[in-house]
Amino acid sequence: MSRPASLDTQQLIECANGAMFGPGNARLPAPPMLMFDRITRIDEKGGAFGKGQLVAELDIRPDLWFFACHFEGDPVMPGCLGLDAMWQLAGFYLPWLGEPGRGRALGVGQVKFTGQVLPTAKLVRYEIDVRRVMRGKLALVIADGRTYVDDRLIYEAEGLRVGLFQSTEGF
Repeated sequence: MSRPASLDTQQLIECANGAMFGPGNARLPAPPMLMFDRITRIDEKGGAFGKGQLVAELDIRPDLWFFACHFEGDPVMPGCLGLDAMWQLAGFYLPWLGEPGRGRALGVGQVKFTGQVLPTAKLVRYEIDVRRVMRGKLALVIADGRTYVDDRLIYEAEGLRVGLFQSTEGF
């Protein structure tokens, strides 16, 4: 498979359906849990550490599912969904590199929230800088991430960890 440098919504949905990396391999979550509409950049040598960078975007609309329930009368995107988006994006890197297995988030070192996503926002951008890729019994990516709303930094995560497993039985 050739490695695309960006993906549109349809390609992301194909990945969620298992068509991109094949049976038994990593998938992105399907909508509505897929937390970005497109990946605008995947670069194996870019980023702050020169080991890879990914950038994705989510178009904000007032009718997004989470605004209706979080919170009634005070709608805000849950911060955990922004963190999950960073795990989703970091985890996409391993199968994009050709690593087999099913992806699972394994942790994060530190998370900082300094803003929020409201229904009046237009665009959320996620940026992932890969710190390290480990290939062995377990393929693992360690990365730092940032989330921006309308170009304003609102979330930072250090030490995002995502692994690929040949079997998730007993995990």
